[in-house]
Amino acid sequence: MEILKLIGVLIVVVGFILKFDTLATVVVAGVVTGLVAGLTPLEILDVLGNAFITNRTATLFVLTLPVIGMCERYGLKDKAVDFIRKLKNATTGRVVSIYLVIRSIASAFSLRIGGHPQFVRPLINPMAQGAAVARYGKIDEATEDKIKGLCASNENYGNFFAQNCFMGASGTLLIVSTLSEQGYPVDALQIALWSLPIALCAVIVGTAFNLLFDKKLNAQYKKSGTEGKK
Repeated sequence: MEILKLIGVLIVVVGFILKFDTLATVVVAGVVTGLVAGLTPLEILDVLGNAFITNRTATLFVLTLPVIGMCERYGLKDKAVDFIRKLKNATTGRVVSIYLVIRSIASAFSLRIGGHPQFVRPLINPMAQGAAVARYGKIDEATEDKIKGLCASNENYGNFFAQNCFMGASGTLLIVSTLSEQGYPVDALQIALWSLPIALCAVIVGTAFNLLFDKKLNAQYKKSGTEGKK
């Protein structure tokens, strides 16, 4: 009956399908798995506590959420709009493309600038939204969601495709160790150098996509007759 110990996986799958609370689903799955495995309630709590302490750094981003909420509540987006209006020819795609370049360079040198919760949500997204508002006036909720997705995707492009340009990056070292085990003698410098063209391609393609997004946005609001309304 060892297969019963996998019941936690089933609980997680069912919980996600039914859109139950994620944290509650995972905890319930852990508790049920522990009981099926023959652990006592105290032993289960001990395992959960040790797991939390060991991986507590993964939850540090939660501390940034109240700060972001306060900034948005007290005019972060409005200030971003005012700032963007002072810039000439600023568009959503151009703002996000500048960030893509910055993010790629930072990743190539293994410089951590915050990512989604600390940088994209409180700074880049309001600036990108502000550029759209400054150009087209009030934008609808669907457009806001598209801009949010655009900002998030560029964070992923810049981080994922450029991080292996750094010799000491975990991904670079993993590639080196894996290829070495398979009989392909490589070193971290080789992997880093071959990652440069990939990062450059990501920046070029990402920028082209962002500028195409500008054209689509311009066509959308020109068609609706709202361009330039404040």
